[in-house]
Amino acid sequence: MEKLISLRNLLLMIMLLPFWLSLAAASESTVKYLPGFHGPLPFDLETGYIGVGEAEELQLFYYFVKSERNPEEDPLLLWLTGGPGCSSFSGLAYEVGPFRFQQAEYNGTLPTLVYNPNSWTKVASMIFIDSPVGTGFSYATTNSSAIQPGDIVQVSHAQEFLRRVSIFASFMFLEMKQMFFLHDDYVLFCFVSSIHSG
Repeated sequence: MEKLISLRNLLLMIMLLPFWLSLAAASESTVKYLPGFHGPLPFDLETGYIGVGEAEELQLFYYFVKSERNPEEDPLLLWLTGGPGCSSFSGLAYEVGPFRFQQAEYNGTLPTLVYNPNSWTKVASMIFIDSPVGTGFSYATTNSSAIQPGDIVQVSHAQEFLRRVSIFASFMFLEMKQMFFLHDDYVLFCFVSSIHSG
């Protein structure tokens, strides 16, 4: 059964790839519909890229979901999936995000996405980042930029992402909010190491 669910999810990711890649030309895009979800999304979802690095040669892909309760007052949660090197899509679709895959035996059709009534976006806005570069839909425009291993480098990219994300109009309401960094694996070690080293 687990293999069938994994295959189904892989097929959905492959089917969504052209959609996500079409967003690369724009820095941000509001998503109203998703393949496999019946009807318009009942939450605000934005996806896009934020360039980091000296020449913005590193393009970090993000999913941003506004709080469903009170986006102007609720805290902001930054979600990084560990591994290292796992896409934040797993946190969005399998853990704390506003939709999930409907559990059903794979029948050869598009998997069904369903609303998650227990999403953390009920009480907070959330940014899910595909980090490090090369994870999920994040990419580098130069080969030398793509090969930058190390926890401290990953954390510096995430910090730069947060500095740059505040310049986009859709994120202006995020200023002066409580912010929390969340993870599901190895990522906390990266942030603690970076904070400790200055």
